Amino acid sequence: MAAKDLYEKDFYKILGVDKKASADEIKKKYRSLARDLHPDKNQGDTALEDKFKAVSEAYDILSDSKKRAEYDEARSYFERGGFKAPQGGGQNFQGGDFSDIFGGGNPQDIFANLFGGGGRRGPRKGSDLQTEATITFKESVFGTTLDLKLNTDGNGPQSISARVPAGVNDGAKIRVKGKGAPGEAGPGDLFIELHVKPHATFSRKGENLLLTLPVTFAEAALGADIKVPTLSGDDVTVRLAAGTPTGRVLRVKGRGIKKGAVIGDLLVTVEVQVPRRVEGKAEEAIKAFAAATSDHDIRAEFITKAKS
Repeated sequence: MAAKDLYEKDFYKILGVDKKASADEIKKKYRSLARDLHPDKNQGDTALEDKFKAVSEAYDILSDSKKRAEYDEARSYFERGGFKAPQGGGQNFQGGDFSDIFGGGNPQDIFANLFGGGGRRGPRKGSDLQTEATITFKESVFGTTLDLKLNTDGNGPQSISARVPAGVNDGAKIRVKGKGAPGEAGPGDLFIELHVKPHATFSRKGENLLLTLPVTFAEAALGADIKVPTLSGDDVTVRLAAGTPTGRVLRVKGRGIKKGAVIGDLLVTVEVQVPRRVEGKAEEAIKAFAAATSDHDIRAEFITKAKS
């Protein structure tokens, strides 16, 4: 694509966002458009395929703060009529030499200079493309391989395999080289934004896995050894000391997320369960316990501090 075509394009208009839109607004708008225009949903519709490529190209520029700043700067000159195609091959920039401002070259090639190419340096690579994929929490922790079917070159869906490394976070991007839009100098790359499904039991903080463990009043009061599930499928045993309160955090070393050379821990938060209803011998036992501890006012210190 000629550099002239690049700086004449209004990427903000293509995405349908304001020029002052935040990075989050641009990302949200792109996601919405990509879902509607994705080639997998519109097979055979070349017009929508072209629009998807245009939207992906716009997002590639506007989602990168450095590229966006360069685009805005050069675009502002273009909108003021600053790029004047010279007669006879000269170098004019609003009537003057602009080689010191944008590194020389024909004004038609200014965007190529900004984004690392150059109309005089040879053919351009194809545009990078963006897509999204959803993985499970467990897959994000241990890694997985994505098998996607995407139409990236207009010739119908093709199978694309992408390796997701262990320990990725929600919103992470992985790059598949050479799977973007075709170009004279070869295809661009494909970027896959990952969405991680929440787990019913586990969550994470950094490289640590988090788990809330329900325990009975008797276990918390008297102490106990309790088996705790791990994300890998086996169990570990944690020891509750007598008198363990709700909210106490127990650490199981090395059972968190492995990311490179770093291995996190499993952090187990104790949650003492209170029965909704007690009767029979259980009720009698609780009443006996209450009577046996009636001489100890657990709120005395609390009330004194509140009134001080």
